[in-house]
Amino acid sequence: MKLHNDKLRELALAVIQVESQAITALAGQINESFVEACQLMFNCKGRVVVIGMGKSGHIAGKIAATLASTGTPAFFVHPGEASHGDLGMITKQDVVLALSNSGETDEIVTILPIIKRLDVPLIAMTGNPKSTLAIFATTHINVSVAQEACPLGLAPTSSTTAALVMGDALAVSLLEVRGFTRDDFAMSHPGGTLGKRLLLRVADVMHENGAIPAVHQSAFISEALLEMTEKKLGMTAIVEDNNKLTGIFTDGDLRRMLAKSLDIHTTSITDVMTPNCTVIKADALAAEAMQIMEQKKINALIVVDDRQHVIGALNMHDLIRAGIV
Repeated sequence: MKLHNDKLRELALAVIQVESQAITALAGQINESFVEACQLMFNCKGRVVVIGMGKSGHIAGKIAATLASTGTPAFFVHPGEASHGDLGMITKQDVVLALSNSGETDEIVTILPIIKRLDVPLIAMTGNPKSTLAIFATTHINVSVAQEACPLGLAPTSSTTAALVMGDALAVSLLEVRGFTRDDFAMSHPGGTLGKRLLLRVADVMHENGAIPAVHQSAFISEALLEMTEKKLGMTAIVEDNNKLTGIFTDGDLRRMLAKSLDIHTTSITDVMTPNCTVIKADALAAEAMQIMEQKKINALIVVDDRQHVIGALNMHDLIRAGIV
């Protein structure tokens, strides 16, 4: 069978349209049941235990992860394993969030009596308000869809998208009412680029002490060039007697200087340096340093204290090595 580009685009757009309509229809389900579900999870003294089977299980796992990373302790339990010992993971202080489009998933229905015996609140998220799961639940969130995006009407597509979006609505609503901050988010995401952008400070990546390129303001250009070559940061700080910053001399300054045919052995560095240069504090986020470099179109920064004394230096390569980009 030959693939036709126009037909593929047409099919893809049809899927997006159907799923977009399903998401839009969810607005009508942000009702008292949704509010009650939020209240149950907000007041939970334990954790939110999210369960689901098959494709709903995959969505349940993602919802659990999103809740956990935004201030609502949560984890996923496979309903098939639950009846073989994993129900022991659920305590009387927990809340159960169960996902099933039909509301009749055997593995979930089987453990409903045990959930009732534990006397824990049960939030059901189904596409069938009259299903066993919906009726049994403490509160029910309706995520029914008009049609699946699958032309056969078989593969879970619109229904899983709707459940995922509703899960995000729950998680973000709880995030807001908990007053969950960027710092809180950073603490639960310490790894990877995201965690580094939220946690890493300039002090963690800057060069210090003898590794800082710096020359006295009385130095000649030749001395500054030697310092730049040795420290390999593409610049050097120019300082006064008390190590107070006077200016900076960079690779860019060097290129501009070459056009003037100056004698590097007799010309003072102050004649060619950039005064009033951009600086940063050691407690600033490394991501802020990256942003400053990009905005100013510069490749390095001098780190100073409150008295403008030089305490560190860093360049773009330091930030890249630290994983900020």
